Amino acid sequence: MAMRHFLTFIVMTCLLASSDSDSSAMETARVRIATFNIAMGLDEPGQMAKALAGRDDGRLQQVAEILQTVRPDIVLLNEFDYDPAADAAALFNENYLAVPGNDRDPIQYPYHFVAPVNTGVDSGSDLDQDGKPGGPGDAWGFGRFPGQYGMLVLSRYPVDAEHSRTFRKFPWSSLPGARRPMNSDGSPFHPDPVWQSLRLSSKSHWDVVIRINGEALHLLAHHPTPPVFDGPEDRNGLRNFDELRFWLDYTRPGGAEYPVDDRGLAGGIESGAKFVIAGDFNADPNDGDSVENAAGQLLQAAWIDSECVPVSTGAAEAARLQGGLNTAQQGDPAADTADFNDKYTGNLRLDYVLPAAGLTVADCGVFWPAEGEAGDTLVGVSDHRLVWLDLEW
Repeated sequence: MAMRHFLTFIVMTCLLASSDSDSSAMETARVRIATFNIAMGLDEPGQMAKALAGRDDGRLQQVAEILQTVRPDIVLLNEFDYDPAADAAALFNENYLAVPGNDRDPIQYPYHFVAPVNTGVDSGSDLDQDGKPGGPGDAWGFGRFPGQYGMLVLSRYPVDAEHSRTFRKFPWSSLPGARRPMNSDGSPFHPDPVWQSLRLSSKSHWDVVIRINGEALHLLAHHPTPPVFDGPEDRNGLRNFDELRFWLDYTRPGGAEYPVDDRGLAGGIESGAKFVIAGDFNADPNDGDSVENAAGQLLQAAWIDSECVPVSTGAAEAARLQGGLNTAQQGDPAADTADFNDKYTGNLRLDYVLPAAGLTVADCGVFWPAEGEAGDTLVGVSDHRLVWLDLEW
């Protein structure tokens, strides 16, 4: 009996030790999530597929080197043209990410999520009210061909496509309290039939479910329209505000009932779900042309953690050296994520990775090295910089 009890003790001790070890590994595992507007909205359909099919596109090589350097586990790529005829994720993995770049180790993403976007898809209506139906201004989202300025999610963790959702066709008018653009005389900018059909998303809103150690992380990916390139009706500024508000309502505790996805399923994210909102928001909380601090809707929400503000040495240096409007801006220049014309816009904080409150944030940052720092020659590939966030999972 004594021997049996001793053996039982040994077995239980080993099981407990194994359990503690697994638990510890789970608690200390870090998951790096990133967003990167790579500015690869090309001029013609098929150009992206052609570039991906070879290994000699300089811009894709630089994007790959940045990913090989920062090594995110999950990354949203904005302005990655969507082409249903090309297996973009496989080609990008094989021809660029798997190729060592300047002593950088290859990186691979076995899972991905991609879906159609609104850019370049003709609405059949005169959305920009210029009297000439057709063209990029009358697409559901501004674009010269379907799929321009698309999105792609790459992941080292499995993507649960069955439970992922898209809201590409959700009508703007179905958003409670939608900010309908109005003319200076008080009349609606869009006639009623156009307004009722106009889609909210300039690209799309994606709720991509990613399984990390058996748990679901909801990557809420989007790329709202910039709040410029319009008229006194401010239709793009208002749309940008409401595209951001959609995620505010979608993640609100208690849930919103109005969001209906492209499969007809209604409701917001489930209570207690773990989520991260990522993308090029085209809205700076302190500067720029956004409507009523559009980004502040998410940054100030109690159920969203915005305490870790990503910064870089390169952003601070660029604002100082470039001058211009940068000298009059209110925000911290080290937090900028986009390098724009310093006479008309200045550098701005536009790209975000915002986790749900309650998740454990270990670190965050922006890949924008200062001159002379490692990788400084890569950042010119885009006018945006990669932003990353580390979660302890």
